[in-house]
Amino acid sequence: MKFEGIYTPAITPLSADGQIDKTAFAEVLESLIDAQVHGIIIGGSTGEYYAHTAQERFELGALAKEVIGTRLPLIIGTGAVRTEDSVEYAKAAKAIKADAILVGSPPYALPTEKENAAHALAIDKAAGLPIMLYNYPGRMSVSMGREFFETVLAASTNFVAIKESSGQAAQLHMLARDFPALDISCGWDDQALEFFAWGARSWVCAGSNFIPREHVALYEACVVEKDFDKGRRIMSALLPLMDFLEGGKFVQSIKFGCEVSGLRPGGVRAPLQGLEDGEKQALRAIIAALKAEIAAITEGAR
Repeated sequence: MKFEGIYTPAITPLSADGQIDKTAFAEVLESLIDAQVHGIIIGGSTGEYYAHTAQERFELGALAKEVIGTRLPLIIGTGAVRTEDSVEYAKAAKAIKADAILVGSPPYALPTEKENAAHALAIDKAAGLPIMLYNYPGRMSVSMGREFFETVLAASTNFVAIKESSGQAAQLHMLARDFPALDISCGWDDQALEFFAWGARSWVCAGSNFIPREHVALYEACVVEKDFDKGRRIMSALLPLMDFLEGGKFVQSIKFGCEVSGLRPGGVRAPLQGLEDGEKQALRAIIAALKAEIAAITEGAR
């Protein structure tokens, strides 16, 4: 499987009583298909997997497959503290015929590179599906490094891509130079232009839940058209949103962005809390401004 394009880590809508709203979830998936993103990830951090029960995660994956069918690639997240739990999520992904799985480092445990590789290989053995690795040391407190990549790539051909979310340019350079077998996917939003310049052909971006076409526009400019002058202008328009999202209320902001776009995301699960009124007003203004600016760029290029 080749990872190319915009991959959306879908939100999980909630009803007023805090339960998963399956009808609204299906609407989110349909909106992404209609916007022509290139793939959908279920069970990522944007989807609040850490706040879900195992049964909820199994049901969400199955529902996503039912709604999406074969219209877009479906990637299932396997994140968990225990390797045994990640293995179960991988088995469930295989059972529903997901297209790939997302495999990160287990949080809190602080595994060594060797231990982290063993964790990833156990998940791989359970699923036998293409794998997008997920390196996010800011959340997991460990980073996938050279020893990890050498170990897993030597052991299995299923490791085909990586969502690189360290924010470290040196990590991106190492992957591009030394591990060409891995398709690099941008996982650090304000570095998307740099990722594309270094050969990345995909971007896993939470903001594409509510402004998917604007994210697709940057991918098309940089990867399809190879017009980095245009790409820089689009990226510049997106930066105020990216700065806002890094202000400490990431999932809350993504969900409110979805509300602005006409979806029914509901709230967030504890311990998170929603945006304040002033924050909502600021985000509305940012979204309106970037949409107008990017429309002017893309329409003017025609």
